[in-house]
Amino acid sequence: MKKITSIGEILFDVYGNQKKLGGAPFNFIYHIIKLTGQGNFVSRIGNDESGEKIRRILNEKKISDQFLQTDQTHKTGVAKTNLNNNKVPDFVIKENCAYDFINQTDDLLKVVNDQTDCLYFGTLAQRNETSRKTIQSLFDKRIKYFCDLNIRQKFYSKEIIEKSLYAADVLKLNEDELKLVNNLIFKNGYGLNNTAKEVLKKFKLDLLCVTRGSEGAILFKDNEENSVNIKNNNIIDTVGAGDAYASVLCIGYLRNLNIEKINQIASQFANEVVKVEGALPNDDNIYEEFKEKLLNDEG
Repeated sequence: MKKITSIGEILFDVYGNQKKLGGAPFNFIYHIIKLTGQGNFVSRIGNDESGEKIRRILNEKKISDQFLQTDQTHKTGVAKTNLNNNKVPDFVIKENCAYDFINQTDDLLKVVNDQTDCLYFGTLAQRNETSRKTIQSLFDKRIKYFCDLNIRQKFYSKEIIEKSLYAADVLKLNEDELKLVNNLIFKNGYGLNNTAKEVLKKFKLDLLCVTRGSEGAILFKDNEENSVNIKNNNIIDTVGAGDAYASVLCIGYLRNLNIEKINQIASQFANEVVKVEGALPNDDNIYEEFKEKLLNDEG
């Protein structure tokens, strides 16, 4: 199995009085590790109670904290999460958190050079110069790059988005983010299919995914496209649904599965994750069915 490394934010999603571990890069690699048995995660936490709790949780879940840096000055990340009537989250994310200060280290270079076939990254952890320089310094290596755009609040710029898209081999974004890319870069009349194909061509992507919430997801590859929409009447919480989809998309891409199969399995997996509260299932049984679907089949 190809080796996947994820770099970016780890934080606590705060729902009222509840705190749940999250952050798209962490959610993504959590699923990858549960589905494949391996994966590396790079981030930074504070020297505080929340940081200690993160290390305890990772230890309990048998996930390595080897590349989790500790910041003596900045606190562990927090996102206040409010769900609307459709169980869709709205995030208020604190600035200047530990994950904004991920340092370039020998360990980090070594894991990317020696233990990484595909590097996952997004835009939120690039909002601060320190983490942005670290993440972008890892571009242009002879590996694959998976970008999940994950625009949050106003934590982006045209430059960050363009650099991320030029680095990417696989891009996942939602329809609002596709419209944003169109407005910032193409400045054309928007059309989902036409704009997606423009992005695919301009940035020389192998694979592009546009997620559409309750309308499903569309995958674009060369001249192929595939659309899947699975109805779900048991939605508890859509936090992390996109990260669940992304994990299967990445595995399917690295295994050269056809886009119809990737889209179907990724959509099914995301539809299971929205049936639980928070981004990560407490029960590992959910992963067994999808291991079978992903890892035992070719094509």
